[in-house]
Formats: sequence, C-alpha cells, structure tokens
Amino acid sequence: MDNSLLNTLLEALELSPDNIPLRSQVANIYMDLFEYSNAEKHLLKIIEVADTNKNKYLLARCYFEQEKYNLTEVIIEEVIANQETTDYLELYCECLLKLNQKDQALEVYKRILEIDAKYYNDSLDDIFRIKNTGTDSDFTDNDAIKFIKKTNVKFDSVGGMQKVKEEIDLKIIKPLLHKDLYKAYGKKIGGGILLYGPPGCGKTHIAKATAGEIDANFINIGINDILDMWLGNSEKNLHEIFETARQHKPCVIFIDEIDALGANRNDINKTAGRTVINQFLAELDGIDSDNDGILVLGATNAPWYIDPAFRRPGRFDRIIFVAPPDVEARKSIYQIQLKGKPVESVDLKTLAKKSKDFSGADISSSIDIAIEEKLQESFKDGIPKPLTTKDITKAISKMKPSTKEWFSSAKNYALYANDAGLYDDILNYLNIKQ
Repeated sequence: MDNSLLNTLLEALELSPDNIPLRSQVANIYMDLFEYSNAEKHLLKIIEVADTNKNKYLLARCYFEQEKYNLTEVIIEEVIANQETTDYLELYCECLLKLNQKDQALEVYKRILEIDAKYYNDSLDDIFRIKNTGTDSDFTDNDAIKFIKKTNVKFDSVGGMQKVKEEIDLKIIKPLLHKDLYKAYGKKIGGGILLYGPPGCGKTHIAKATAGEIDANFINIGINDILDMWLGNSEKNLHEIFETARQHKPCVIFIDEIDALGANRNDINKTAGRTVINQFLAELDGIDSDNDGILVLGATNAPWYIDPAFRRPGRFDRIIFVAPPDVEARKSIYQIQLKGKPVESVDLKTLAKKSKDFSGADISSSIDIAIEEKLQESFKDGIPKPLTTKDITKAISKMKPSTKEWFSSAKNYALYANDAGLYDDILNYLNIKQ
C-alpha cells in the first residue's frame, strides 16, 4: 500500500480532527497494514462521537490482534447484546477460545450456524468437529459429535511417504478398483490400518489423501467426539459413527489419538473404560453389520499403549510407521508449502538438507517464522517482500526438530518391548542393529 496516501490523510486530519469519515479511513488503512495499535488510537476517538456497533467491532478486532483478549471480550459482548451477526459472533468465538472457554465458544459457534446455514470456518471446524455443508441430505447430526465430508486432498499433495502410500494403495485403493477380483478370492474391501510415528509427520494428511484418492466419504473424529462423561454415551457415540459410515460407503473413518480410546485393558481399572474398548472392537469386527467398504485409519504417537486385541487380523492388521520426511520428501513439502507465496530464488535442495530430522509441521513452522520476518519489513511500505533461501534457512537455524524427543522415548520401546518385531521400523530408521 502506498504510504503517501496515509501521510496525506494524516495531514488532512490535523487540519480537520473532527472529520469522522476521514479518521475512519485512516483507521482502516492502519488495520490493512496490521498496525493495530495505531488503528486503536483512532477508533477510540471515533467511538467518542460515533458509538456504533461497527466501530466497536473494529476496536474489538484491534484488541484481539494485539492479544488483549479480556478487552476484546468486554467490547464484543456489548456489540452482540445490540446485534448478532456472523462476523461479530465469529470474533466472540475466537476470543473465547483464546480465553480457554471452549464450552461457551461452542455454543456461540452453534449460534452462528443457526443464523447462516452456509457458514463455514476451517479453523473452527477443526476445533469443534462440526461440518456444515449448507445442503439438505439424509445425514443428520443432532449431537454435533461427528461429520462426514468429501476431501479434495490426494497423494500428489502429500510430500514423500512413498512406503505408506504403497501400503495404502495395496490395502485400500486396489481393492476398490478391482472389486470382482478381490471377491473371487473372498477378500473383503476395507479393514483397519494403524499409523504411528512422531507428531507432525502427516498422519492426518495421509488419511485425508486416502479418502481423496478413492473419492470416498471422510469422517474425521477425535477422542473428544467419542468419550462422554455419562455412562453408556461413549458406546452410543461409537456406534453412531460406524453406522453413519455404513450408510455412506465407501467411507474412511479417521480416528486421531487412538491410543486414548484403545488403551490396554490391563491398565484400565474402571469398568466403563473397558466397555468402550469392547464396543470399539465389536464395531471393528462388524458382528451385526456389514463393514465391507469401510476403512478405519487410526493414528497414534504411542502404539505401545494400545490393547493387543486391536492388532488382531481383521482389525488393525496393518501397522505402518510414518517416519519424518527424508531429503526428497522435505524438498517436496517445501515446494508444496511455498506454492502461492511470494518467493525469489528459493533453493529447495538446500532447504531440504538444512532441515534434517524436521517433521512436516516443523517445515511449515520454519516458513511461518520466515514470513513473520518478511512481514516486519513489508509493514514499512506495505509491499510484500519475497521469501528467499536465506530467509528460510535463517528460520530453520532458530528451530530444533520436534521429532528428536519422540525418538528418544520410542527407542526404549523398540529395544526392550519389541518381542513381535512391531517396532523394527524405528530401529531401522535409527540405524540400530540388534
């Protein structure tokens, strides 16, 4: 943005300090430049004269961007008391989350959906596990604990992970492409795959890509979507999730943090916890139902805590180690992550070498750190500055790979609790021979 316009407006404002439209324009320019403290000063003067909902909302937004969440809450609650719009409620919801008031934030989010059936917010959806398509369908979600959707993510948007893709191709994709051939051998289509490895290495992403490859429905659930404080409700939630999948075949159910749901029953003292595990095993077996065409993908950072019964053939009979990306995979991830961003002479090979042991999440963080540095430069004249190899390598040097802590713990299990050879892939990755 041309700063000469802002300077001209500021000069005009000195001559006409009571000109509210002019001061509003200045405040908006400061917000566009992410200079929220300057915008705040002008909005406070505007509100002295024009105490409108819109102006107070803009002030609340300035407070929020400066991490003044308590002030944000006070102002936005006053605004919402006068008028409820999706914009106002959205800011209120985001503020409540920052203040760790998740239950209240969920109620606000539900209110947004009541006002606008077509409303969708990617980040809020990830938190509350609610999907609203804005279209009529035979799928209902009265309890707001699950959602079903299509995903556009495919394998070509997942950097590296070649071995994982090959396993999934054999277990899922080929059976759907050659149904008659599999039926001739009495092989079912579907089943369970357990993905394990350090956090941030793409387990959720590969699950979405799997559903995208086979054009299947996708149900993404977390442990909080299943477990309930009331006796019997957790089992009911599990059954409803699987029933929804059975009604929308082919369907991929992705369960994150599955170790919390499938913990070893010997380690659980409460009967309620054991009955949830037993219900899960019954749903996986499909004793009273047809699970043909349903794939269950489970992800965990701690497979050693999972009940051995889950690994029985027909349940999670494939256990796949999702390792940190190798050099080529890191190069591919940087290429994907930098797509659409202003870049100049970025050497992907150098970035891949410098980011040894980085997870996919670490790579994304290194780009974010580099962008934050560039934003500071861009604020001076409002012109986006392109990212360079030097910018990103500088960001990399400020970080430590998040995978190392996981491997220090996983190595002990692979060395001393690996009777069935389940964790040989960890030892191979660490070049440890037994």
